[in-house]
Amino acid sequence: MTDREVIVNYIKEGETDRQRIGLELEHFILNEMEEGIEFDVLSNLIQRTGSELGAKLSVADGHVVGYDAGDHTVSVEPSCQFEVSIAPYSSLKKIEEVYRRFRATWDPIFTGLGFRLVTRGLHPGVEAGRIRPEDLPLIPKNRYYCMDRYFVNSGRYGRYMMRASASTQVSLDYESEEDMVRKLRLLTIISPILMLMMENKSDPDSRLDRDGGKHLLRTQIWEDLDPDRTGFFPGAFHGQFGYDAYADLLLSRPLVVLTDSGTTTYAERKTLPELLSLSSLKEDPKRQKEVTEHLLSMFFHHIRLKRYLEVRVADSVPIGKALGYAALLKGLFYGEGNQKGLEHLLAGCLIDAEEAVFRAEIQGENAVIYSGKRIKAWVGDLIRLAEAGLPEEEKNYLSGLRNDGRDNDV
Repeated sequence: MTDREVIVNYIKEGETDRQRIGLELEHFILNEMEEGIEFDVLSNLIQRTGSELGAKLSVADGHVVGYDAGDHTVSVEPSCQFEVSIAPYSSLKKIEEVYRRFRATWDPIFTGLGFRLVTRGLHPGVEAGRIRPEDLPLIPKNRYYCMDRYFVNSGRYGRYMMRASASTQVSLDYESEEDMVRKLRLLTIISPILMLMMENKSDPDSRLDRDGGKHLLRTQIWEDLDPDRTGFFPGAFHGQFGYDAYADLLLSRPLVVLTDSGTTTYAERKTLPELLSLSSLKEDPKRQKEVTEHLLSMFFHHIRLKRYLEVRVADSVPIGKALGYAALLKGLFYGEGNQKGLEHLLAGCLIDAEEAVFRAEIQGENAVIYSGKRIKAWVGDLIRLAEAGLPEEEKNYLSGLRNDGRDNDV
């Protein structure tokens, strides 16, 4: 078995007809002065709270950095961003219930210490220029130290990404390789629309720099981070695109960091095959799986393939809007009629997603993209199509997309 086959087999194991939605939501933990919580304090809180919940604690480099409570996991991101990952469910109501319980657990804890959970695409202090991203400390995790060392030279915005950005991620199931390719291509096409729908800024006029657009600041950060592992997946619309092509690209690009058997080392510009052979680990399936998962985790394309499709284009937003977003994707992509309706809507469009993103960054909802239509018109089209594809009891979640999210983080 080759390294490519190891990766392909891993991805293929994700094929399912269950049609679930996974939701991950990152938060900043800030006080009234926009100062973040100290890592040692947060780590101790996670250890205490996770133990009280009977959850399995996650430890990295000698520190508690998260827990697994079964229906959700909690983790600490590079600069103490606080992420909740909700297990995939078919029911949006179930996802909402899990998130509400998470907030009921943590809001009193943080409030008692003078902090609150804030959802934004970019740290409010950094967005306003009151705080430099390099002044936000990284947590003591070797993986993040290695990534920071690499990304500071790979693009302009490495320290913004690591320390000052937060996102909402939704995952979708796929039934087969053909279904995966179909979904990934459609998601690529509509991503510029989704990005703008899910923009969450503190100031509508803020910019990263005077030469850049005032929209999609988090997207601008990711797009100028590292061309080897960000942006849209190259070759997604080539006729031979599929599991093999995805694996080949991951094996041909620098790994940055290698985590193997609990040890993290700086890989710099070496690829995984230059460091380690996946196929040579066949006698240790657990280790082989862990290294494979690490490889997949080190690439950050707008649409990422694991054992599901991870849609990574949205800013961190309050739960009402996040559920509206999840409902939108569920309504568009689950059910044969739903996807055909989306394909019909997009038929005949001259597709250039990267150009559409650039226009959205500059012109916002008035940007003219596919078929000569403005983004705000496409937003309405997608919502109407998604509503037709949702069960009656979930249509109301789409109303959350109308909330800009800046005034209420709960």
